[in-house]
Amino acid sequence: MTYTSQDDLVARYGTDMLVDLTDRASPPAGAIDASVVARALADTDAMIDGYLKGRYKLPLDAAPPTLRDLAEVIAIYKLHRDTAADKIRQDYQDALKTLTLISNGTIRLDVAGVEPASSGASGVRTTDRQRPLTEKTMKGYI
Repeated sequence: MTYTSQDDLVARYGTDMLVDLTDRASPPAGAIDASVVARALADTDAMIDGYLKGRYKLPLDAAPPTLRDLAEVIAIYKLHRDTAADKIRQDYQDALKTLTLISNGTIRLDVAGVEPASSGASGVRTTDRQRPLTEKTMKGYI
């Protein structure tokens, strides 16, 4: 399952930007190179799956909007060969922070998750010691 597509990237960033980032032919073809985009999308999916692996059952049935947004940001960053603009770099760093929060469970996705391992016991178990201060031991103070 892919989290985003080339069409999503075109809708968000525009055809001109994707042509600039992916047209690596010599001489330039003036079109989006679908194989370059596919590679960036595959790398993006692998990265996101790495963050989700311990918390969610993969592959997901459908990509939640949060993951689609993060995938678009990560993919466009990965398409840059040279230095990315400050906005693109900051969005990428924010996306990684969000993925970390998702993997830690701070942010939860509305998808089927991995069940945490249980100890087999249910409820709370407490152990208490005998109280040293009783009426007998406090004789003369009470």
